[in-house]
Amino acid sequence: MNKIRKYLALLLSLTFVFCMISASDANAQINVSAPSVILMESSTGQIIYEQNATERRTPASVTKIMTLLLTFEHLANGKAALTDQISVSEHASSMGGSQVYLAAGEIQTLETMLKCIAVSSANDASVAVAEYIAGSEEAFVTMMNEKAAELGMVDTNFIDCCGLTDSDDHYTSAKDVAIMSRELITKYPDVFHYTQIWMEDITHETRQGTSNFTLSSTNKLLKQYQWTTGLKTGYTSKAKYCISATARKDGIDLIAVIMAAPDSKQRNQDAQTLLNYGFSVCDLYVDENIQALPDMKIEGGIEDVVPIVYAGEFRYLDTAGNALDQIEKKLDLPESVQAPVTLGQEAGMVRYYLNGQEIGNVPILYSASMEKAGYGDYFKKIFLYYLL
Repeated sequence: MNKIRKYLALLLSLTFVFCMISASDANAQINVSAPSVILMESSTGQIIYEQNATERRTPASVTKIMTLLLTFEHLANGKAALTDQISVSEHASSMGGSQVYLAAGEIQTLETMLKCIAVSSANDASVAVAEYIAGSEEAFVTMMNEKAAELGMVDTNFIDCCGLTDSDDHYTSAKDVAIMSRELITKYPDVFHYTQIWMEDITHETRQGTSNFTLSSTNKLLKQYQWTTGLKTGYTSKAKYCISATARKDGIDLIAVIMAAPDSKQRNQDAQTLLNYGFSVCDLYVDENIQALPDMKIEGGIEDVVPIVYAGEFRYLDTAGNALDQIEKKLDLPESVQAPVTLGQEAGMVRYYLNGQEIGNVPILYSASMEKAGYGDYFKKIFLYYLL
């Protein structure tokens, strides 16, 4: 009996040690040095891991993500073009910190300015673009804060457009940085054309003559981490080392935000740790919903059927190791509806189930309006019925 008890005690001890080692290994996967971090999947916005993610911190040049977002928004709206000529003001040329040494009166295209911001984190180019878009940096900062509020960035307030300020009133959080990063890369993926540049020359043309300047990326993950796609680094003595790092692997896009890392090496290592963890646990189910749906029967309408379509695609991010090929898709539609119906009105729903639980849904919409039939319409139907 004593031998059995000793054996059981040994077995329990070994089991405990094994569990502790396993738990330690799991924690090691997401062991980071920075005090505030977050990992998000971009297409769904789902948070995979976070640590003090709503803690307000100084963002340094990570601020420029919002500057890029507003610039791409203006490009998309036709309010600006890549070929636009931007004249550098005295104020823009006076910026310190990271810069490309734009001279007052120098003219560069908006596309060149974007490269200066995205690659070399140029404060002078950021201010020049802000002035071009809004008329002044102050007006542009107002736009930045309005956009932050629109996106639900509740722990953010901007004072300048480049992050050079030491003001305590200029702050954001890891979560808010992830939110604006997601908005930028999902709505304007062309930003990757710039954030993936490692090195490129631009030409200064000033009164002193023509000279070349080499842009060199501040994001060393482009060389250190093979799935890197961007996005933006930052550093000041107050903010310490920050980054919003984006990466893509096997069709999954992740955003890892690191705030206040002790040095650039640890910042980049933290980002890689989070990204590796995310890619190891994430599995993405995508149903593009492009197949045609049968027309909906309609009662009392000028026609007998009305076309319907899916409102959009469905995405589900799994981090628990579920078999996503077991996801079931079920249409929830009435057999018929009464006229009138309106274009874009909800007709029903497609629901998705995994292990018997609903994991999401997508509305099904009418793709045309259908008016209620009048006496003339009924007469026409009867006439055509007997005629044919």
